[in-house]
Amino acid sequence: MAELTEIKSLLSQINLPEKEQEDLLSISKIKQLKKNEFFISEGQVPKKFGIVIDGLFRYYYVNNKGDEFTKGLILTGNVLTAYSAMLHQQKSLFYIQALEDAVILEINYNLWLELKKQNPFWDKFLILLLQKGYCVKEKRERELLLLDAETRYKIFQEEFPTLEKRIKLQIIASYLGIKPESLSRIRKKTTS
Repeated sequence: MAELTEIKSLLSQINLPEKEQEDLLSISKIKQLKKNEFFISEGQVPKKFGIVIDGLFRYYYVNNKGDEFTKGLILTGNVLTAYSAMLHQQKSLFYIQALEDAVILEINYNLWLELKKQNPFWDKFLILLLQKGYCVKEKRERELLLLDAETRYKIFQEEFPTLEKRIKLQIIASYLGIKPESLSRIRKKTTS
């Protein structure tokens, strides 16, 4: 289990002042998830969000044929949330799955809303998180719409240099928007 000092260190790295760290910890719980366990499932109305203390997660959709489409990869120090579903208290349209054993700081959304009412810091913090998420989303959309698969793979390797050793190639292919066979061809071409 993650030590409190480790959690506080991580919260400092994401620019949470000491008082806000204490406030957040007072409404949170440390939760361990096993590899392949879901933090949020499609169809669930989310009432929580989390901060990844240790581990790796993915956001993904499943179509009516059972094909998976990885929308994002979430590393240590980042927030886990199906934000629009949580905000509107609607069912999540995607899954949030641990890709390895993980530890998160799980935050109850309703308690966080109460905290937010008491301290304007949380509005500013939320805006920063939303800006970061929007920039990631905009970059990802551009890459998927305008760049070829080989270029997307090179960008993936630059952004996530250790992930190929940590996750299945089919998840990487899903993230890149290609079939696993295409990824195998690209990998063969780039390593030869």
